Amino acid sequence: MRNTIKIRLFLLLSVSLRGAYAVNFTDCFINFRNHANNTYDASGLVDANGRNIENISDILNAAGFTYDMCLSHCGSGLQEPTWIITSQQFGAWLLPYLALISQLPFGARHRVDNLMSAILTVGSPVLAGYSMILTILNARWISRQFEIVSFPNARHAVRILISLQQTPLKITNENSLLSSLVVLPENDDWWPAIADCLDYTLTWSIASATSIAWVIVAYLLTVVGSLSDISANLNSNGQGVGSVWLWLIPIVIGWLQLSPKCDYVRIKRAMETADAMAFVATHYGVVKASDISGRRAMSIDFTLEQHSSPDENLTPPIYNYARAIPWSRSAEDVFDAFRMASKNSRIHRPVRMGSIWKNAGGRDVIEPSNRSGTPSEVNAYCRLPRYGIWSPWASGIFLRMFVASLLPIALQWATTGAAVLIVYFSPTTGLGCRSVGYIVYGALATMVWAMLVASSIISHYTYSYSGRSSWSPFFSIAMPLAKVLSNLLRWGGKFLATVNAVWVVTTSVLQFANFYDNCYCNSSVLGRGVQHAYDIVLTDNLDLGLTETAWWGALALACSTSLGFIFLMSLLTDVVPT
Repeated sequence: MRNTIKIRLFLLLSVSLRGAYAVNFTDCFINFRNHANNTYDASGLVDANGRNIENISDILNAAGFTYDMCLSHCGSGLQEPTWIITSQQFGAWLLPYLALISQLPFGARHRVDNLMSAILTVGSPVLAGYSMILTILNARWISRQFEIVSFPNARHAVRILISLQQTPLKITNENSLLSSLVVLPENDDWWPAIADCLDYTLTWSIASATSIAWVIVAYLLTVVGSLSDISANLNSNGQGVGSVWLWLIPIVIGWLQLSPKCDYVRIKRAMETADAMAFVATHYGVVKASDISGRRAMSIDFTLEQHSSPDENLTPPIYNYARAIPWSRSAEDVFDAFRMASKNSRIHRPVRMGSIWKNAGGRDVIEPSNRSGTPSEVNAYCRLPRYGIWSPWASGIFLRMFVASLLPIALQWATTGAAVLIVYFSPTTGLGCRSVGYIVYGALATMVWAMLVASSIISHYTYSYSGRSSWSPFFSIAMPLAKVLSNLLRWGGKFLATVNAVWVVTTSVLQFANFYDNCYCNSSVLGRGVQHAYDIVLTDNLDLGLTETAWWGALALACSTSLGFIFLMSLLTDVVPT
């Protein structure tokens, strides 16, 4: 008995699901038009421009009907999909992009963090592009800062700092650790050792080049095919889908050009190897730093150190949005130490007070004997107090953040805008379900970026002042609230990114499956309103000149912006030292 009931329920569900695809709008419209011709009633019929048919003689020239007539005569069901066309559209327009996601840089300790980085990239291309360009701008900034430094190991310091942008870099001068690392000649082996360990690249491979070539070729072939026959499958055409995903190509190419050091295991091993070679000045002479404590001048301890945001610990480079501010502050601390040491060496001032500058053979070389001293002397040489007190913001960080935001926003809205143009100017023209779906994707992607960047600013500010022993009554209340706000923004941004990633994949698949091929969506009710909405059904004899122009314009907009992004990335990465 139970099996019989289950079978009946299954058959009823199958019938109801198929009923959702029971409408053939072409047949429904032709039947309605023939009935109108037989009854000499042209009400509800429209021509190719959406104007009501006034003359009875023009009934058979009608190309569509109003939304009310469509709903009353054809119902609210969906157009039954042709699964061959659906699979072809999915394989040509969407599947190559989904495969290309695997070429994004990962490297986290846990797979769930790698998965979240992919979700963040798809859910907010703005955030992915922002993290990428800010990484490059920070690398150029610190490289140019060190151009004025003339002190041993300065070139190695630049390479190390740039390579550690994917880590939660922390700097401390406790127990004279940083000043000793910069000044003491015993540490001359530490700098090149760690620089060489971090000198690896994960760039172009056969797999990545093949994946990118597959996407580009598939996109070009499908674009040519759709432009050669615009009237075919207008409502399920993947031209908009191909455009809204086009941002992925420059993002992947950009990361391959940049080759970020995001392998957690490899970076951790390099730091542990080099830390055994670090020395520190004491009042009893120079000893190994490991004999003093477990702390190091430059640390990337993912577990012991307290960080302003948990996202700092995650090595996938999209999380550079959370690390950029604290990394810039740490990098500038190292630069300041080298800058002051370089300034003192230029005027031939040795580290040890009262000593004479030694210059054997008249060479312009800083002799090791000029770089030895007590903890207070090496601190004074770099002008570093025991516990550094500085502004929480590195110089120019907000300008770099602003500049890094411009091109990713342009890329996001050029590709999203191109998709909107394609469906907006496809019959029936106007703002409809498909175009609104793309706008929602672009808006949420931008919102995710804004929320996560705001979270990084607030969290760094609260972390920087968390060590204060006393607060005014206002700050004692405001700072905990700011920390809560930072967490809420971070959690909310990640949640919206997840929703947006699922949304863009789902809406693409639904378009191929004719989910939007119904009276409401085909009539552009969202843009025209219920009273003025209409559905153009017959497109064979339509003048699609405006549609073709819009498609070509959208193609030019998306492709030119993507190429411009790749070109700019090539220019910027060319000046980053390696």
